[in-house]
Amino acid sequence: MYFTDRGIEELEDRRGDEEVTLGWLAEKLRAFVDTNPEFETAIERLATYLARDDSSEDD
Repeated sequence: MYFTDRGIEELEDRRGDEEVTLGWLAEKLRAFVDTNPEFETAIERLATYLARDDSSEDD
């Protein structure tokens, strides 16, 4: 297990049953980068990955 998996598991455990919009997620990512600018590149890569992940359209 990667160290980051702990945060992902906590997210799933605490909020896994909630439904959110991508607009809400984008707002949260912007707020995170505003308070943690050192993570801008990682958040940009994550957002680009999610934006271009077309595999969910094939389902």
